[in-house]
Amino acid sequence: MISKKKKMVFLVAGMIVMILAIAAVYQFIAATRAHRTFENYYAFRGCVQLLEKTEAYGTCRTADGATIKIVKYDDEWYLNGDLPNAW
Repeated sequence: MISKKKKMVFLVAGMIVMILAIAAVYQFIAATRAHRTFENYYAFRGCVQLLEKTEAYGTCRTADGATIKIVKYDDEWYLNGDLPNAW
């Protein structure tokens, strides 16, 4: 027979695993949605000022003053230099 203390530990551990799984799924969905359009990725990266935008790339300034370049790759938007790799 399992003691009440062990049951409580399993319950708490299970809840922590569930919370982490939900957070991971949320982050995956948010990142996937961000890559779909320039506007979504602009907001996802925390841009506050658009400096330049073309069909293939855009540059913006973030809230901390950094200037970043967002590029279109394979019909999705990414931070320049942070493109997905095909292994």
